[in-house]
Amino acid sequence: MSALTWTGLLAIRLRTVRGAALALGTLVLVTAFLAAAFPRGVDAYETRGVRHALGAAPPEQRTVEISVARGDVTAANPAAAYRAAELGRQDRAIRRQFEEPLRVSGDQSLYGVRTTKALNARDSWLPRPEGPDPAMSLYAVADLARHAILTRGRLPRGAASGAGTVEAVVTVSTARTLGLRVGSQLHLPGLTVRICGLLTPHDPDGPYWAVDPLMAAARQDVSAGTPPQKYWRAGLLLSPQDGPALTATEGEPEKFWRYPVDASALTAQEAPRLRDRLVSLEHGAALAKVRGVAGGGALADSAVDGLLDGFARMRAAVAPVIAVAAFGIGTVAGIVLLMTGALAAARRGPELALLRARGASLAGLTGQLAAEAGAVALPAAAAGGGLALLVVPGERVLPSLLAAAGTGLLGTLALPLRAAAAHRRPRTAARADLATARPSRRRTVAELTVLVLAAGAVVALRRRSTAAGGGVDALVSAAPVLIGVIAALVLLRLYPLPLRLAARPAARTSGLTGFLALARAGRAPATAGLPLLALLVALTTASFGGSVLAGIATARDRAALTAVGAEARVFADKPLPAALQRAVAAVPGVDDAVPVRLSVQAADDGGPPLYLVIADPPAYSRLARATGLGAFSAAQLADPGGDRPLPAIVSPRVLARFGRAPMALQPEFGQLVIRPTAVRADTPAQPGGDFVLLNARSVARLHPDTYAEPANGPTLLLLSGHSLDAGALRAAVRAHTPAAGPPLRLALRSAERAALADSPLQQGAERLYTAAVVAGAGFTLLALLLSLLQAAPQRTQLLARLRTMGLPPAQGRRLMVLEALPQALLAAAGGALVGAAAIRLLSAGMDLAPLALPGASGGGALGAVRLRTDAASLLLPSAGVVVLALVVALAQAWLSERRRESAELRMGERP
Repeated sequence: MSALTWTGLLAIRLRTVRGAALALGTLVLVTAFLAAAFPRGVDAYETRGVRHALGAAPPEQRTVEISVARGDVTAANPAAAYRAAELGRQDRAIRRQFEEPLRVSGDQSLYGVRTTKALNARDSWLPRPEGPDPAMSLYAVADLARHAILTRGRLPRGAASGAGTVEAVVTVSTARTLGLRVGSQLHLPGLTVRICGLLTPHDPDGPYWAVDPLMAAARQDVSAGTPPQKYWRAGLLLSPQDGPALTATEGEPEKFWRYPVDASALTAQEAPRLRDRLVSLEHGAALAKVRGVAGGGALADSAVDGLLDGFARMRAAVAPVIAVAAFGIGTVAGIVLLMTGALAAARRGPELALLRARGASLAGLTGQLAAEAGAVALPAAAAGGGLALLVVPGERVLPSLLAAAGTGLLGTLALPLRAAAAHRRPRTAARADLATARPSRRRTVAELTVLVLAAGAVVALRRRSTAAGGGVDALVSAAPVLIGVIAALVLLRLYPLPLRLAARPAARTSGLTGFLALARAGRAPATAGLPLLALLVALTTASFGGSVLAGIATARDRAALTAVGAEARVFADKPLPAALQRAVAAVPGVDDAVPVRLSVQAADDGGPPLYLVIADPPAYSRLARATGLGAFSAAQLADPGGDRPLPAIVSPRVLARFGRAPMALQPEFGQLVIRPTAVRADTPAQPGGDFVLLNARSVARLHPDTYAEPANGPTLLLLSGHSLDAGALRAAVRAHTPAAGPPLRLALRSAERAALADSPLQQGAERLYTAAVVAGAGFTLLALLLSLLQAAPQRTQLLARLRTMGLPPAQGRRLMVLEALPQALLAAAGGALVGAAAIRLLSAGMDLAPLALPGASGGGALGAVRLRTDAASLLLPSAGVVVLALVVALAQAWLSERRRESAELRMGERP
């Protein structure tokens, strides 16, 4: 047969099954898009994460600095090594040593000479807070004019060689602090400095100024002597030509070159190579090259490699959790593609059996089917992969291309391989009912193999945990999927049993629809079990993924609550204004505003201090119940009267340290004798701390005068409620902040929770996991829809025949619903139960802290974040399956009612 004939036959075949070809093409396109987008999505959020890790660090932590001390300069003329021209030549040579991906920001680079030992200014008119002379650091640096605006005077000019006086400029901030002005002279040991100008930095927070803050502003330090004394430190900015002059001082000058690392073009794939470059520059071959330029004693230092190590740890902690989602959605998509091929092979079974009976070879038949499927699947896979490359940002192309190609190959081979397995030998037509089918030995061996793999994966995950490090383990990541597969295989074996048991009593009833629906469900072909397999795996994956997302949200809520103690927290170092409580209580959304006296008490045992919490029991107990932090009854703190010890609620650590015996505390308003009567792990005023909670009325009774003094008023205000108006709350706090004194501080639970999701690495991983869960739910519904549409023609013809015999429309709809319900209900119930079982089995090995909390790689202050069973994640996908099954059945019955019986009964004659 010629190629033209094959092409013609293929075209004719595709024209006759346009709907099926379009459905297959759409499925393969969407699956290929998701498969190709996944690795690019991972690359994208990891790249944002590494750029954020470097960009959010302080300027001094994202620079590379090279320095040469005075004692390491071995030139015959040491002063010549400090000249500006020589430093500039070395700067250009050092830059050439930097290899990709080590990129530096040229406009923020800095080089010059600086003193490493401060020089004291002896001038009597300089400010001295507690006696010591101000200490000055000298900087002869390049490019001052490009990084600052001259506000007064002029830039310094280089002094003649051997001159005892040099010119310098200072920032306006430094001049204001030290009382300097143009023309001021500072007398330092071995050198006199005359101020010739004042300047303002262009970008005081940029690397040029912020790495060494003394260049931009003076600051107070404390001397190391006894007693410690405060003194001023400041920086004087000299001409770059005056570098040699610093060698004559006692300041121990050194040459330095500072290069901020440019992370704007850095990718996650380049991060390991960048770290290797930095390590080599600090300790390896690259340092030897730099020493050949800057001098034998050159040292290189950078904190960037530490930042990259932190990113690598977070990346390694997040990757196993994301791998669980990848294996889940990948398996579900693969099962749906295989199920599509199997259903198509079952639909074309009579045609293929006839071709085999008339002498068609298995190879020729398989090749024809592969050509038909490939003509649709391969272009669709190419389109899906290309769309992913265009739409989803990322660096790597090959993984996406391989994923799309694998999807196209699976879509091409699913039909021919299933057909080849079913038609290896011509056989007589025989009905293979689902209710009477017997599993083969090969299937039993395959199921036992999957069972062993699933058991091994569960044990490995529970022992290792996703936070154990060591990269992604495919078997461990596939544990939820394997559990779903095992459950599906078990249910497939059990599925015929309830059908047979239910059909017997239904046969003895007078009604038609129940018996007929069960009989048809039991007489479905054995391939009808494939949708059940796909549904159970998809439901398990969706439920498991939804519980992961719910666990992340719960952990962040808990962490935010632990940090704040309530919906909002207003606090200060001094007592709060009396009008503040009334003002914040009037803010929309505030249900309760509880004032608290919180003080720190030294412990007699020398251990950590105790936090003394004094509050009104009824209001504070309402707050504790509302937040879930150490709920208690106000009666537990009832005033005992007289001189008896006050009842106290304490933390477990306080009870372990001091027992239940009475103990004395000495707050600022008088001695209190307390006795622990109840233990709570947390309390809103001090979650997780070593706290002692007392009744404010009891304390006021014992010390009425001192307790009522304004100086002993509440220092903390805890707010409960729902949907607090954050803007109005901030405005109320600002309005009551005193002009003089410590500021009032406001902490919001909502703001704390938002900060926990601020890391691009965590945000990207969570979005990707959410997309995987949504895609898994979509494939779940698609699997059910395909299974229902597969038998739609037979159901429609059955309804038409029954209507000719007088079946009312209402019973026809009931028949459609009852026939579709068994598989949908079994899948829904099985999916919910298996999802819950998977969560219980795997929760011990799934640590969600890297995804939920910033900077956590295996727990933190809250410990490991474990999976929690989420009812919505378990029940909503299962309910969606049942609802979709009902909708499709009713829609099919409605459409059948609107068509003539003759048209339905002649459907088999259509091509």
